[in-house]
Amino acid sequence: MTSNLDRYKNDLERLKSEGDRLHMAMQYECFPEQFAELLEKEHAEKKIKALPKFGESYQTWYSEAKALIKQLLPDRLEDLVRHYQKPKPRKDITFENYRIEDYLQGLTVTRGSYLEKETIVDTSAAIPHFRQQLAIVKAATKRFESVLFDIKHLVQADIFDSELDKSRELLKNGYIRAAGAIAGVVLEKHLGEVCRNHNLKSRKKNPTISDFNDLLKAGSVLDTPGWRQVQRLGDLRNLCDHPKGREPFL
Repeated sequence: MTSNLDRYKNDLERLKSEGDRLHMAMQYECFPEQFAELLEKEHAEKKIKALPKFGESYQTWYSEAKALIKQLLPDRLEDLVRHYQKPKPRKDITFENYRIEDYLQGLTVTRGSYLEKETIVDTSAAIPHFRQQLAIVKAATKRFESVLFDIKHLVQADIFDSELDKSRELLKNGYIRAAGAIAGVVLEKHLGEVCRNHNLKSRKKNPTISDFNDLLKAGSVLDTPGWRQVQRLGDLRNLCDHPKGREPFL
């Protein structure tokens, strides 16, 4: 069975490799002649054809990179997003405030007449931003190599997955209450960990799903729809734990 740690490593290596290819694709799209000159002539055409189209492949790469950085380097997530999103407010577009989002729209800024047109900023201004995004993704590798890397969350996720597998098996065999009770324990542990990650502490010695849920809503970690969903799951867990009353159905 592949562990969460292995999955993170595999995803990271794939994102790094795809990021390198996107970086080359970006350079080719901005400077096709110069890029081709840097390649060996006999292999240039083949290598260029093998490059992805940045506009078609980037969004998938970015979405996966965000999810991974959120888990491994949460303090760098804002930096990753900042290199993509157009800054607000933005009165005019310059080389300094041009972003990858502009690149995807093919945005260029010029001034002057048709005969004497001067380019103020073009798509090449986004290249440094993607380089920074790729650098952030590659920096996540150090999290696996560093002695400071805390694998507690990854190990805990493996345990949660294992317990949920047991819950699913019980449910499949008709043991609804037992399945719900185990899933409820996993949910309670997870909510407690989320609260600890956000420095949210309960005054109760043994807080429940409801207590953690209220803390997360008060701390703006959960919005109202999310809070209601957790509340509903907590009610189902209580039904499973107490044999009297109606049967627990999702």
